Amino acid sequence: MRVVLAEDLFLLRDGLVRLLQAHGFEIAAAVESGPELAAALAERDPDVAVVDVRLPPTHTDEGLQCALDARRKRPGLPVLVLSQHVEQLYARELLADGTGGVGYLLKDRVFDAEQFVDAVRRVAAGGTAMDPQVIQQLLARRSGDDRPLARLTPREREVLELMAQGRSNAAIAGKLVVTERAIAKHTANIFAKLGLEVSDDDNRRVLAVLAYLDHGR
Repeated sequence: MRVVLAEDLFLLRDGLVRLLQAHGFEIAAAVESGPELAAALAERDPDVAVVDVRLPPTHTDEGLQCALDARRKRPGLPVLVLSQHVEQLYARELLADGTGGVGYLLKDRVFDAEQFVDAVRRVAAGGTAMDPQVIQQLLARRSGDDRPLARLTPREREVLELMAQGRSNAAIAGKLVVTERAIAKHTANIFAKLGLEVSDDDNRRVLAVLAYLDHGR
């Protein structure tokens, strides 16, 4: 699996390269600036891009802008964002097209190697890997009484947030200490209340839910 990595801090970039290589990934490019990232995404044809939001030369949003531009040129290009903060605008842009293969992790909340490697693999396979804090902020934007989210019960909101992290029904059932049948029922209720068609593709339906909540569709 070929990875393009963009991180401006040398020690973190080098550490990520070594970690990914140790788990069988091929590093197609490891860059430190926006222009280098744009070139690598255009020329190296990666299976997944792992990018920091803020890169030289301006340290504003070069990483995300490069990734979003590459994703427009190659729809569905898997992108995993690493950031120190929840940038709601960027998360919404990544989710907006609903094609899958997106992730958003907060650097200080990645606690072990397996968590990170699993997120990279999940995103590369077309799934989602969203930090719970990112999900909570996205959902909070639609939490008013006149918004679709208000129709959900507290338990259904828990299920929705766990789904958005990319968890399977079995994993959600284990987390909430209930049966998979109960989770399937909650999922059906969530989609019915939000007016979304039920799908067997967990990753795509999670993206559809997030896009719906965020854009008011």
